[in-house]
Amino acid sequence: MQHTDKRIVVLVSGGGTNLQALIDAQNRGEIIGGRITCVISSKADAYALTRARENGIPTRVLVRKEYPDVASYSRAILAALQEEQADLVVYAGFMTILDESVCRAYPNRMMNVHPALIPSFCGKGFYGLHVHESALAAGVKVSGATVHFVTEVCDGGPIILQKAVDVQDDDTPETLQRRIMEQAEWKILPQAVSLFCQDKIEVRDGRTVIHGSI
Repeated sequence: MQHTDKRIVVLVSGGGTNLQALIDAQNRGEIIGGRITCVISSKADAYALTRARENGIPTRVLVRKEYPDVASYSRAILAALQEEQADLVVYAGFMTILDESVCRAYPNRMMNVHPALIPSFCGKGFYGLHVHESALAAGVKVSGATVHFVTEVCDGGPIILQKAVDVQDDDTPETLQRRIMEQAEWKILPQAVSLFCQDKIEVRDGRTVIHGSI
């Protein structure tokens, strides 16, 4: 591993499908200038840990239930990120709230993928199938996914990439969720990570500028 490669630490809580998309992209040589060096899970039985181990990626488990409050858990996560010398922190289905101390320690160095086109269907309470239920209830014809930097505002950080996905007339929340993952999330999250690792993303006045081609 070249010493210039950025160290990517991925935070997970569950199955790890977005983590798998990152691992697959890395294995194909599509994440340029960085490597996943650690996967940290908030649950001991998260299948994402198995995905990491099968690909030789070191793992750590910090069980959320073992900490009395958000502040103490956030301190533990922050300490782990610093020990892992993270250059970029990626939320990949990390369903745990951290306090602002973590994102402030990594300004424009933490990213998340959200299964909607922000600013639609985002913010507090919009996670998992709730996002897609809301999109279908609103009757939108297009949804999609957004990769954004994490700030103390839920889903409010600078947008990096977005990809639209058509909503079908017979969609259920589950079918829409699956199509958005396959057609949008699994594509734009590795792209955004690679752009970051190549120093192609600049944040100006709360908005991102991407230099060069994607």
